Amino acid sequence: MDGVILMPLKKIEHPLGDIYHAIKRSDNEFSGFGEAYFSTVNKGAIKGWKKHTRMVVNLIVPVGEIKFVIYNESLEEFFVVNLSQNNYQRLTISPNLCVAFEGIKDANILLNIASLEHDPRESINFNLDTINYEW
Repeated sequence: MDGVILMPLKKIEHPLGDIYHAIKRSDNEFSGFGEAYFSTVNKGAIKGWKKHTRMVVNLIVPVGEIKFVIYNESLEEFFVVNLSQNNYQRLTISPNLCVAFEGIKDANILLNIASLEHDPRESINFNLDTINYEW
């Protein structure tokens, strides 16, 4: 899908604890830094839909498993991916695409490295039933 990049990330195994890369300034997908935050999503819970109008989000799942669904309203097209430690990738989503996500495991944490600081006027939230997707 145009505006969506899925980038495999480096995971370095270490006997005292593994290292999970997230993003570097030198990465082509890096579009600036506004804030980074962690969010949890309970098993079976669905958060979304949200559409950012200016922000680029970089989503990484270091704990659990989360199903992401991205929707392009103008093309009526979906992009779906599950991210986890076993599918450790960074999901970069451009502005003006809708995103929702569902917790798959008992404990699920995502890291969002956003290009802008949070501004409630910059995003639009939709009810789940606004977009026709079979969860």
